[in-house]
Amino acid sequence: MDKLVNWLQKHLNPIAQKLNENIWLGAVRDGFFGSTSILIIGSMFLLFANLPISGYAQFMSSIFGKNWQIFFNVPYNMTMNIMSIYVLVGMAKSLAHSLKVDDVQAIILSFAVLFILNPTIMNKQKIEGIALPSIGASGIFLTIVVTLLTVKMYSVFVKKNWRIKMPDSVPAMVSDSFTAMIPGTVAMLIAISIRILVSMTSFSTVQGFVLKIIQTPLLNIGSSFGATIIVEFLEAFIFTFGIHGPNIINSVMQPIWLTLTAENSSAFHAGKVLPHIMNLQFDANYLKLGGTGTTIGLAILCAYFAHSKQIKTLGKLSIVPSIFNINEPLIFGLPIVLNPILMLPFAFSTIVFISLSWFITSIGWLPIANGTNIPFTTPPIIAGFLISGWRGAVWNIIEIILSILWYYPFFKIIDRNTLKSENSKI
Repeated sequence: MDKLVNWLQKHLNPIAQKLNENIWLGAVRDGFFGSTSILIIGSMFLLFANLPISGYAQFMSSIFGKNWQIFFNVPYNMTMNIMSIYVLVGMAKSLAHSLKVDDVQAIILSFAVLFILNPTIMNKQKIEGIALPSIGASGIFLTIVVTLLTVKMYSVFVKKNWRIKMPDSVPAMVSDSFTAMIPGTVAMLIAISIRILVSMTSFSTVQGFVLKIIQTPLLNIGSSFGATIIVEFLEAFIFTFGIHGPNIINSVMQPIWLTLTAENSSAFHAGKVLPHIMNLQFDANYLKLGGTGTTIGLAILCAYFAHSKQIKTLGKLSIVPSIFNINEPLIFGLPIVLNPILMLPFAFSTIVFISLSWFITSIGWLPIANGTNIPFTTPPIIAGFLISGWRGAVWNIIEIILSILWYYPFFKIIDRNTLKSENSKI
């Protein structure tokens, strides 16, 4: 065990550190994290428009009229359906800070390049605009690429001093604006040139090129059962050695899973078939009840069935965080980290609960998560109801029971060993 631990720490710690310190992944992560609150709020409005309660729609119609849903759809359209805009702001700001350039100009230049590359539409009245899908989930990968490259190019021009330099007496805000003129001109010339060139190909638009070459293959991988099994197992397995697996994995997977969630949300809003079983809410609310490793059952066992005073006390302290899907007290307090008895059930629980949840969703018993982007701290049962109706709530209850059964034999070993140790000290 010591040799295995030393080997894993030697090889995994540097990887974890590099991923956490990588400014590019950090910028993407910050962009999504920064927009989380507004996206959750927007999703909630969509939920209010489609609560799976008998008679709810009729009740709302009787008060606000038959088009009552439009009041809830507007906040949804202005958040989830233009999510790329919010993500761009967070990404550009984060990367600008890392590269030590002005974040306001970085954000503005990124918007300019993105809007140039996005296709425009025109209605019968000849009013021109950008289609919402282009700046929604469908445009997220183009937004990521554009933002990272634009801010990087801007920083290169600033550091090489290829800019219009104003006297020191000029206010900083004015000076920064002139500093961005040369890199901004070059960035926009490159963007319009790319748009012209791509328009001559079968892709027609830059958005079409990104969707076909980059975004669609990544989403297909991220939504697959096999990839999900591997990713979730690695996340939990790494955690058993004290390295925060979710922080490492989520920096790569969250953009993919959140895009899948947004696509489900759009389909749900349009009354269409939901396309993706796997998405951010499937991961958070069917695979991580109580936290990574589906440890809510272990928390219940420790709080209510332990004979050891030490474990019972820890269980009572950890039961409330577990209800909100936070299990660090168990992972580091029980501990699960480097505990040969609990490491295996913790890591392999991901495979068990992914397989079961995926199967019952595939056969149609459990509705696909509707794209409501609820917080990961939403308690089980409530979370299941919000994303999949009453059957989601029932499945969460079944999962809690299964989690108790899954951890029970391993819990008994830990409880007996700890109780024996406590009695020997009396």
